[in-house]
Amino acid sequence: MPTDPSSFSARSGSQPPADPAPARRYGNDASGIRRQASEIIKAVLSDPAPEQARARDMLRRHVAAHPGNPEKALAEHLTSLRSLTGSPAGAPPPLPPVAPSDGRHPVETPDPAAAESVSRIEAVLNGRMLLTAFQPIFDLSTGAVVGVEAFTRFVSDGNDAAGWFAEAAEARLGSELEFAALECALAASQHVPPHLYVALKLSPATCLDPLLPELLQASTLSPDRMVLQLTEALTAGQPSALVAALLPLRRSGVRLAVDHVGSYFDSIRHVRQLRPDIIKLDRDLVAGIDSDTLRHAFGASMTGFAEQLGAALIAEGIETGDELAALTGLGVRTGQGYFLGRPSTRPQDWAGWNFAAQGLPTPTNPDGAARS
Repeated sequence: MPTDPSSFSARSGSQPPADPAPARRYGNDASGIRRQASEIIKAVLSDPAPEQARARDMLRRHVAAHPGNPEKALAEHLTSLRSLTGSPAGAPPPLPPVAPSDGRHPVETPDPAAAESVSRIEAVLNGRMLLTAFQPIFDLSTGAVVGVEAFTRFVSDGNDAAGWFAEAAEARLGSELEFAALECALAASQHVPPHLYVALKLSPATCLDPLLPELLQASTLSPDRMVLQLTEALTAGQPSALVAALLPLRRSGVRLAVDHVGSYFDSIRHVRQLRPDIIKLDRDLVAGIDSDTLRHAFGASMTGFAEQLGAALIAEGIETGDELAALTGLGVRTGQGYFLGRPSTRPQDWAGWNFAAQGLPTPTNPDGAARS
């Protein structure tokens, strides 16, 4: 789905960068060992030091392998570190020694570009130079706004949002930036009309992070208004881990959405495993659905597939009246896109979505006349 410009200087009328949500303590009903293990995991994963990135990655893998069992995940992590390094438990793996140069194989030196990238990302994190834009999601039969999707915008020059997240991943700070964006979106959601749900775009790795439930619970956004929207392709082992990790959240009312369905080979099988509440057709499948017979056929099949799963189907990236007409003709009931409403960082725009059905734009013929 195309995005609007997402790196800009702060404008009058936009919400200021949000402070992070306050940390929430674990409940008193947790055992002492489990609570201590959770606190240790939290401390390790929240450490932004680049030199600890390898240790954080290892710990996330162990946590994903044992959802809901932090003490076992931590024990396996410490054992793995000992076996790798021969160091006392909890010590991070040392960096490999640098061999002296023999003239033919020069000694590797730190990459200045990589160091600059880390510095840029840390400046964004420390300064909370983030904004949230919300895009309205419409009931296509009534024209009422039923929800919003959160997009991250950066108060800076340079990369667009996708570029910032890609750079953070290269710098081993992808998780830190994603959590900062999530905190910003949760804080901004206080200004969204209370009848609207909020779709929060997250990677599978972040959904498996043990910090996520605590952050969501600390938010003022009620669980029945939260939608966790998976935005990346899943690996083979992630669906079953996600089912287990997200079960407590889904039981509390949090809904799950899956994006990019049909964009990679195993996506349909993964959706069947996850059984999400919402399936999203992205812009690549919506573009030209009114004239492309293959896209139209896939849209029809996805409508039936969603009905069989009991999931809602949302079309993203609707940019023309013809696309809107084709989708509604297929039975798609919910959608978003530039033709319906652009993302906005302005709370006064969000407040305008507090009204009942206002009607959708009317598809027109090339001469500008409304179609009957």
